[in-house]
Amino acid sequence: MHRYDVERYLNVRGAGGADLGPDGRLSFLLDTTGTSQVWSVDAPLSWPEQRTFFEERVTFVDGSPERSEAVFGMDEGGNERAQLYRLDFGSGEITDLTERPGAKHRWGGWTSDGERFAFASNRREEAVFDVYVQNRDGVGDDAELVHEGDGWLSVAGWSPADDRLIVHEAHSSFDHDLYTLHVESGELTHHTPHEGDVRYGSPEWGPDGEAIYLVTDRETDTLRLERLDLETGDFGVVDGEERGRTAPDADPDEGGWNVDGVAIHEESRRIVYSRNVDGYTEITVGELVAPDRIDEFPEPDLPRGVAGGVSFGPDGDRFAITATGSTDNANVHVVETTTGETERWTNASTAGIPRDTFVEPELVHYPTFDEREIPAFFSVPETDAPESGYPVVVDIHGGPESQRRPSFEAVKQYLLNGGYTVFEPNVRGSSGYGKAYAALDDVENRMDSVADLRAGVEWLHDHPEVDPDRIVAMGGSYGGFMVLAALTEYPELWAAGVDVVGIANFVTFLENTGDWRRELREAEYGSLAEDREFLESISPINNVESIESPLFVLHGANDPRVPVGEAERIVEEARKQDVPVRKLIFDDEGHGFSKLENRIEAYRAIVEFLGEHV
Repeated sequence: MHRYDVERYLNVRGAGGADLGPDGRLSFLLDTTGTSQVWSVDAPLSWPEQRTFFEERVTFVDGSPERSEAVFGMDEGGNERAQLYRLDFGSGEITDLTERPGAKHRWGGWTSDGERFAFASNRREEAVFDVYVQNRDGVGDDAELVHEGDGWLSVAGWSPADDRLIVHEAHSSFDHDLYTLHVESGELTHHTPHEGDVRYGSPEWGPDGEAIYLVTDRETDTLRLERLDLETGDFGVVDGEERGRTAPDADPDEGGWNVDGVAIHEESRRIVYSRNVDGYTEITVGELVAPDRIDEFPEPDLPRGVAGGVSFGPDGDRFAITATGSTDNANVHVVETTTGETERWTNASTAGIPRDTFVEPELVHYPTFDEREIPAFFSVPETDAPESGYPVVVDIHGGPESQRRPSFEAVKQYLLNGGYTVFEPNVRGSSGYGKAYAALDDVENRMDSVADLRAGVEWLHDHPEVDPDRIVAMGGSYGGFMVLAALTEYPELWAAGVDVVGIANFVTFLENTGDWRRELREAEYGSLAEDREFLESISPINNVESIESPLFVLHGANDPRVPVGEAERIVEEARKQDVPVRKLIFDDEGHGFSKLENRIEAYRAIVEFLGEHV
């Protein structure tokens, strides 16, 4: 098998975030230049036209429903303080609509005539988000403050009559509320009073503005599709199937999997929703023939993996969707709604690497200390194993309310091409398996998730193709904490650790993270006021003397989520213990590495580190 260097793999492109405009144009984000920019095509697999030309990443694009223009978002240096810009497709002119570089702006959608748009922003106070409405040709201070918030608010779209907005409030990752805001009067109506943690996600206006369709776990452990009648306040199940609690080892045929999200085209009453079945997306397409009943259309023919980001065309007869799989880099497909006929419209490059060299993982489940079955993806190179067995990279996702799913990962495919196996566990605390499973690592149970890593390594030790002396822990963000915790709690298991933008000390992390995030993160990890002693006790930096393996720490200087001080301090303390440590900080990055040249430098350095120590 031919081996390619890591730069080649990092040049594999991905297209996504698509928008089907009123003139048939498909706009999308593509990272050909090294960062995601706006591109467009007018026909399947036609030559794409680049529309934005920035060094910074573009985070989304949403076309006007009436004009040849779109709004896109962009931050600076990874600081996540996104500004909104209007792009004129005809002239190429770009206008800064917000002009507040110190504030975050969260897009809320166009009115049906494209004259106005809504967004949420923390302009007034960094820790809270307010709701604004602005004319399409307004800039900066032209935005009208229509609601002062006191928490983490976002806007989920205008009603069909353009008189109301759906406002979503997140108290934590698993506790939400929904409101409707009458724009002219400012009246805010609360529709989801509840006790305990309940999710109300992916809200969409019903075709006549009489209801909201959403996914919720208000009566179940997993998310299901429901309809909220705004006049009566009654909920009704739309999916038609009762979905109960899902254990990670549940049989998918028995149901019980989360509904990820829903998209509705108001005029045609057509609907698309997705279910997450042990990480794999299953798409349902249909038409609302009654408020709570869907007549289903044929399923689209998409790559097996992960799909989402639905954008309907103007009359609802087709929709765009982004799809990716373990062996398929992300591309945009357009689906004929009623027939399921599917055509790929973008052709993101594989950098000359043959697609048939990409490796598909095996979905496995392994036992842990309390007899639970932990799901994981296990990938093995398509070469003969060395006599001692393959080295292994245990790649740990962030979140923790996230999930490793079978999407294309360039670094993973490079490692497989280079003779590493890759093990990707969804330890307790991961999303996708119900709220009970996600809550198993909350606060005082934090280290149980690290014990799940140990159980995963024990499973690897029993695998005949694995070298038990060459197992690496690698992860980013919360996954970076998991790497550091694994090295301090179970030092004998690891040949090396790679911590990317990880948490070293929960106390300093919570003290220094963005003001707008602190309350949400305390709901998961514990509060500074009540749990400080416990948070100190589980922080890897306070147990650094236990580390026995070489450590590589990478971070972005502008990280607003996990401040760079977490990296600086763990490196300093590890060096005091004579741990072999390497550090790499990028001055123009935030929470992760968005620029191609930085990704190349980072992963080349990681490859060198692994080559030296593993």
